Amino acid sequence: MRVSIKRDYDFIEYDVDMQDATLLEVLEAIKTTQDNSLAYSSGCRSSVCGSCAMRVNEKEVLACAYKVQAGDVIEPLKNVEVIRDLVVNMDRALKTNKRAKTWLQTYNKEAKLTHEDEKINALQSDCILCGACYSACPVYAVNTDFLGPFALTGVWKYISDKREAEPKEKIDTIQTNGVWDCTLCNECTLVCPQGISSKADIEKLRMKSSQFGYMDSSFAQSFGGGLSF
Repeated sequence: MRVSIKRDYDFIEYDVDMQDATLLEVLEAIKTTQDNSLAYSSGCRSSVCGSCAMRVNEKEVLACAYKVQAGDVIEPLKNVEVIRDLVVNMDRALKTNKRAKTWLQTYNKEAKLTHEDEKINALQSDCILCGACYSACPVYAVNTDFLGPFALTGVWKYISDKREAEPKEKIDTIQTNGVWDCTLCNECTLVCPQGISSKADIEKLRMKSSQFGYMDSSFAQSFGGGLSF
């Protein structure tokens, strides 16, 4: 079985005699038996840490979960700095969480969560910050100031948490390079290994923004700025 791996600006082909193997297992075999200079990231091997995210045939996957097929073309994630081979620097994407304030800012001590309350944002809590959604995002590709999918999903997680006493503070934060800049293309949802739909979360954030008097600035400009709240 032959696979191609992008290294620097070239694709290097490797032959491996493995069946029903994960991409991570194949990479380990190549590094051990053929090319010990190959660089890649891995951690938990259980699709939990997200560190082995990369692209296969132009789609984002987790190497520890993807089963390799003959002819696969393997590349690092897009829209992030490539450190070496398949290893990328996620710092810029991860900093969007800080900019978006994805935590409880003002804690409502009186709020008590029920089991039903916990289910509201249980899926959003499963985000592993693998960066697949940022790699697939066409907006982040052209605007690195865009808060991006997992940061906006993180905002919805806390907006929907009734322990957050001041949700408007978070809504205020995501109006520029945020909730209205998304094209709703759904590419982030298609590649999320946890099945999280940032598109759906962003749509809910738009509705919540409207409740606080915000709207898409480009839409407002089409009316000559005559709309106000």
